[in-house]
Amino acid sequence: MTDHQAAAQAARPTENAMRRALKRARDGVALDVAEAAVLLQARGDDLRGLCASASRVRDAGLEAAGRPGVITYSKSVFIPLTRLCRDTCHYCTFATVPGKLRRAGHQAFMSPDEVLDIARRGAALGCKEALITLGDKPEDRWPEARDWLEAEGYDDTIAYVRAMAIRILEETGLLPHLNPGVLTWTDFQRLKPVAPSMGMMLETTATRLWSEPGGPHYGSPDKEPAVRLRVLEDAGRSSVPFTSGLLIGIGETYEERAESLFALRRVARAYHGIQELIIQNFRAKPDTAMRGMPDAELDELVATVAVARHIMGPSACLQAPPNLVDEEYGRLIGAGVDDWGGVSPLTPDHVNPERPWPQIGLLAERSADAGFRLRERLAVYPEFVQRGEPWLDPRLLPHVRALADPETGLARPDALPEGLPWQEPEEAFTSTGRTDLHRTIDTEGRTGDRRDDFDDVYGDWEALREAAAPGMVPQRIDTDVRQALATAADDPTRLTDAEALALLHADGPALDALARVADDVRRSAVGDDVTYVVTRNINFTNVCYTGCRFCAFAQRRTDADAYTLSLEQVADRAQQAWDVGAVEVCMQGGIHPDLPGTAYFDIARAVKERVPGMHVHAFSPMEVVNGATRTGMSIREWLTAAKEAGLDSVPGTAAEILDDEVRWVLTKGKLPTATWIEVITTAHELGIRSSSTMMYGHVDQPRHWLGHFRTLSAIQQQTGGFTEFVTLPFIHTNAPVYLAGIARPGPTVRDNRAVTAMARLLLHPHIPNIQTSWVKLGAEGAAEMLRSGANDLGGTLMEETISRMAGSGYGSYRSVGDLVAIAEAAGRPAKPRTTLYGEVPEERVAAAAASDGHLPELLPVLDQD
Repeated sequence: MTDHQAAAQAARPTENAMRRALKRARDGVALDVAEAAVLLQARGDDLRGLCASASRVRDAGLEAAGRPGVITYSKSVFIPLTRLCRDTCHYCTFATVPGKLRRAGHQAFMSPDEVLDIARRGAALGCKEALITLGDKPEDRWPEARDWLEAEGYDDTIAYVRAMAIRILEETGLLPHLNPGVLTWTDFQRLKPVAPSMGMMLETTATRLWSEPGGPHYGSPDKEPAVRLRVLEDAGRSSVPFTSGLLIGIGETYEERAESLFALRRVARAYHGIQELIIQNFRAKPDTAMRGMPDAELDELVATVAVARHIMGPSACLQAPPNLVDEEYGRLIGAGVDDWGGVSPLTPDHVNPERPWPQIGLLAERSADAGFRLRERLAVYPEFVQRGEPWLDPRLLPHVRALADPETGLARPDALPEGLPWQEPEEAFTSTGRTDLHRTIDTEGRTGDRRDDFDDVYGDWEALREAAAPGMVPQRIDTDVRQALATAADDPTRLTDAEALALLHADGPALDALARVADDVRRSAVGDDVTYVVTRNINFTNVCYTGCRFCAFAQRRTDADAYTLSLEQVADRAQQAWDVGAVEVCMQGGIHPDLPGTAYFDIARAVKERVPGMHVHAFSPMEVVNGATRTGMSIREWLTAAKEAGLDSVPGTAAEILDDEVRWVLTKGKLPTATWIEVITTAHELGIRSSSTMMYGHVDQPRHWLGHFRTLSAIQQQTGGFTEFVTLPFIHTNAPVYLAGIARPGPTVRDNRAVTAMARLLLHPHIPNIQTSWVKLGAEGAAEMLRSGANDLGGTLMEETISRMAGSGYGSYRSVGDLVAIAEAAGRPAKPRTTLYGEVPEERVAAAAASDGHLPELLPVLDQD
């Protein structure tokens, strides 16, 4: 017993405290951490009363889910892909060392033949789940693991897990449930297409058990609670049905156990992705550092299950492993469990090999004794089977539907696993939907402004409001702006963070002075020319399932405004753009679940084959990651292949604000800051230039803008790959995050001037071109930004749907004459440029001039052709 546990036992709750907590639980009142900690200590009659109310909560949830009186399990096989691990948990007998594996005649990893042999035998017995468990990142610690992976042609353990999951799907029909330990956001993107569910136990949020010598997780980098909570959040952001839970009795106090349950509830409510919680009791094992630690008693487990049920609520799925309780199944059912987890007729529990699985018939009998029918489920829980996309990747849907009862989402009793192909969709680009939206958005508008599945797609709005307030609301500060202006005028590279923040808050005469300083720096850096590019936007699809809470462009496949262009239509639009003088096409689209990772190569190739001289500026970092994960390629490999297919440069969009505090309020499943930086810097290293952007005026504040600018400046000093910086004011009108009352209604005019001016100063001299957006600000607003440090107007666009769908009222194209007029309004000359800010060939200038005055009539005719 630890000192913390001894202290906790010495401070048992009073009878009054227990009575009050039990009454609150019985009355359905929300518990706090202190009350939960009291209830975790319930014993005797108190525990029986707690279990009675927990059972009622569970029963209400089962009734609402349409399966009253049903307790579930999954018929599975346990595949320990590798028992090597970089962690050293003090209670674990699963992890071992290479020498022991060799002496037992095993390699560092199970071979594909060994994996498939278990899976095939399990399928023959009617199993439907392949539980793949392994140690965390063994190649980081063991050379033997690195050597095996390299010899077999895998970059890392995750690549091997992915490959085996695909083979299991194709050759046996079992559904992989993956437990590879700590995963990054990118790992989730790699594994989501090959497994309908994944899992990782939180175990505990008690950091001291990880950080202090002698703790059960000391020396185990993957057991840091903050890291594991981030994994749970990333699973939710990635729409991955995820299993997690607690390991009780490893030295945590009752309060720490309660805090762990509340942490799990917070993640579950924010992302709706936790499909089940496992409450597992510690069992001491020989030959471990914790062999002398007493087992967690049954009363301890029962109380924790009951408290978990009260905290997590009726809709949660709660499991306790049946092989760890000496057949005391009735007590667990009485405490509120509704699932027995994976039970195998073939393989042992390799984590607890001394505890055999119960016979499924015995589980059914004991469940019936408690008044419940035992039903088989799949690795992915029925709620997620019925939700379908985006929780299930389209490539997995045939495998899941082959085994699932369409009415209940449970396993179909008569279903037998059978291998099915796992492959990219064959028809990547079939013209569908409202393909004329780029024109009719200006005349007919959107079909509808609201979708009805906000909670499912975007997450818990109340949790987001808590995350967004009050810290996201801009706070004015009283700083010496005069000194900051003097520093900026003398040498903007010497601006401190405090001075920069002072200027980002400038208003009135101080803001006017800031704009003048920025305009002077602009003049000395790039001269007076206002540049623009003759370009056409081609948004090849607006079908997207990433769940960005600011986006009104994204549609589901069934939405009235959804569309996908064919490759021929993409090439036609590029040809039309070339015919009217364009030097560039900018192509971005939604993350369409049916498009293969190679689709982007096809798009670039189609344009280059039709119009060899066209510059292809395409594919945001989010699209790059999507393409890489769908193909199983690294980001570097994918970008290299895209360049060979015709990609010339990439837009630095999907940046929003490069601060995860803001990003996770704005988006659900979009890439984190570190991954955006990885994509951009890798592109630059390969000679693929990019723009850079910032979307502001939503749930951000000036300190986030400053951090964003500092990050971009650091990247540019490292790579030199940015061509420009583009300000993107948030368009709030149709944005879900605004409609839910979380974001403010876009930036003010003051904000726009301050951001433009400070972009000029903070990015000087590394990023010389600052672009303003006529799409979002209109002609008058863009001219004002040209007087505040900007030197570029972007492009003619010819078609623009993203901002128009969001509610921008400034149209979807501008003629060259329109852009020249904006520059003249700012008192400056205009000059065409290429994507990379080079000289435009005379032939292109002449073609643009010949068609410029006729674009409004000409483009619809060209599109019809």
